[in-house]
Amino acid sequence: MSFASDDLLFQPLALGETMLKNRVVMAPMTRSRSQQPGNVPTALNAEYYAQRAGSGLIISEGTQISPQGQGYAWTPGLHTAEQIAGWRLVTDAVHQAGGRIFAQLWHVGRMSHPAVNGLQPVAPSPLLAEGGMVFINDQHGPRMEAVPLPRALDEGEIRQTIADYAQAARNAVAAGFDGVELHGANGYLIDQFLRSRSNQRIDGYGGSLSNRTRFVAEVAQACADAIGAGRVGIRLSPFLNVNGISDDSPHETFLAAATVLAEVGVSFIHLNEESMVGARGLAPEAFRADLRKVYGGTVIVCGGYDGDSARAALGSGLVDMVGFGRPYISTPDLAERLRDGVALNSAADRTTYFGGGAAGYTDYPRVMQAA
Repeated sequence: MSFASDDLLFQPLALGETMLKNRVVMAPMTRSRSQQPGNVPTALNAEYYAQRAGSGLIISEGTQISPQGQGYAWTPGLHTAEQIAGWRLVTDAVHQAGGRIFAQLWHVGRMSHPAVNGLQPVAPSPLLAEGGMVFINDQHGPRMEAVPLPRALDEGEIRQTIADYAQAARNAVAAGFDGVELHGANGYLIDQFLRSRSNQRIDGYGGSLSNRTRFVAEVAQACADAIGAGRVGIRLSPFLNVNGISDDSPHETFLAAATVLAEVGVSFIHLNEESMVGARGLAPEAFRADLRKVYGGTVIVCGGYDGDSARAALGSGLVDMVGFGRPYISTPDLAERLRDGVALNSAADRTTYFGGGAAGYTDYPRVMQAA
């Protein structure tokens, strides 16, 4: 079946230095299937991502920039030679399948546990993430565990963390990624610095709104200096309160963040509107309109969209691409099915979301396979 040439979802788009074949984004999703020990991607991960290369852009699962940045068991890293080599398997497979892929650079901040990395979690301020739970695996087996109280980063550690982001961006390019997305959403470290209720510092990285946006600005600038601003994007969740995160004035806070990110020249801002735990935080039209006034790059939205609502979002003129998360777990050829009007597979088996092997990971049928 052919598709209409005026289908907004299937128009090409230049994203910084990368030409994309359509406006469909495979959103980042933690699947906890890296090789242990070492948190190294494998050929199984390469198969998983290559199956989904019909999207205009794949954004990888969250990938820790350092041991301190890891918060969940079995998640991949991008800070050792073995991890870079493992990711090269993935990027080569995606490119051979005609896709484009960015690495999501991740530091969880206070959303961690000593059972994951042997380290006390860190944060802008020593404040507990109320209700925060992370996936650990120790002598008692894999399970969810409440996060402990973090300690505050000192300024020297902040500078080192910024350097870690920049090095991870270089490592991503060395691994064959087309670019990177900074994970600034869902209550992780960048989000913790931005939010008024998780950042109560009294130095240059806290207090005033300009100080709270300093960390994200310096991280983005360091990555832009390392690999070029056109290869750097960021994910934000302005109206989503998860992992104990909240802000007194999210509209103002995140427009300020977008303003400094525009000054850096990042290639896209990716708005996450739905969490894995079912929380919903739609970006109001007023925010999207104001975002357009301060930020001229590509805007991506993600969270609960289907083909019709994705096309409507694009038609508003306030959105340039639409991300799909959980539907991509069970429907690896989601973009092709949206293009051709074919129904998606049934919802994925939640018991196989995290950990395991091929079951619930690479064994979902594609239309060509079914035919």
